[in-house]
Amino acid sequence: MRHLLATEGLTYDDALTILDTAEEMAAVTSREVKKLPTLRGRTVVNLFYEDSTRTRVSFEAAAKRLSADVVNFSAKGSSVSKGESLKDTVQTLDAMGADAIVIRHSAAGAAAQLAASDWSEAAVVNAGDGTHEHPTQALLDALTLRRDWHAAHRGSGSSTSPRGTDLAGMRVLIVGDILHSRVARSNLWLLRTLGAEVHFAAPATLLPLGVESWPVTVHYSLDQALAAAPDAVMMLRVQAERMGGAFFPTAAEYTRRWGLTDERLATVADLTLGETQSPALILHPGPMNRGVEISAAAADAPQTRITEQVTNGVAVRMAVLHLLLTGDHA
Repeated sequence: MRHLLATEGLTYDDALTILDTAEEMAAVTSREVKKLPTLRGRTVVNLFYEDSTRTRVSFEAAAKRLSADVVNFSAKGSSVSKGESLKDTVQTLDAMGADAIVIRHSAAGAAAQLAASDWSEAAVVNAGDGTHEHPTQALLDALTLRRDWHAAHRGSGSSTSPRGTDLAGMRVLIVGDILHSRVARSNLWLLRTLGAEVHFAAPATLLPLGVESWPVTVHYSLDQALAAAPDAVMMLRVQAERMGGAFFPTAAEYTRRWGLTDERLATVADLTLGETQSPALILHPGPMNRGVEISAAAADAPQTRITEQVTNGVAVRMAVLHLLLTGDHA
């Protein structure tokens, strides 16, 4: 791989290589000294045109644990606010010796435009472009799901690792604001590549045009979707900042029909991973709106993997940077 721009088109072998390398990187994060020298002397630039906490900090931690130098660039307070173009900004960073550029931008296709241009020779990682894709989020979600899926089918006492395995047969339900969610799109393509069955549950106003042609089962009732016995439920935040108008009557009405409430948590608690006795999983890419799309009890439930998603994000981003800048497995 030269760049990581999307999960649509990411091959099965490349996806497994990233996940398997992330397992190696995760072992590093559990050591007392959380450092590898693999990117010593390299410079990773975090170029963020949108606000972020988890993704930006995660990429920064990942690069530093690989011993890279890190430059954090925020559009706010920079020359971008004076009208500087993406091209001029990137060429300035390139002149400073950037080896990898991690870019988050409000425009879909910004990362692909950068990768296809002659503005920089740096490897490009898409950290979210508009409502298009967020590939590393999907990869960390897949890593999180794969561990539980593997453990459930090998037995809780198994000491074998999930390396080399996929998500064949797993049923994943993604709920909420699909229309504005780059996370939902990236997860759909990656999970399908890894053999999972993907379901969407959302009001019709929050589904993309043409979704019926996507390789996904769409539900217009969350309760009916839960009745289909998913192995994992991923709740999405309502992205009010991307909405120019009303997509549902009120927040209270949205919660009643589409939220993972305490009552629906009881339904999820009765679900299991496939034919095993292990409980079905709850995920959320963050940031959460507790009491809107997910209740406090659901967010803190034993089968919830939200904290693990954040932890796995560092390992996945270490793996991506390592593979793009060295071409070697860990």
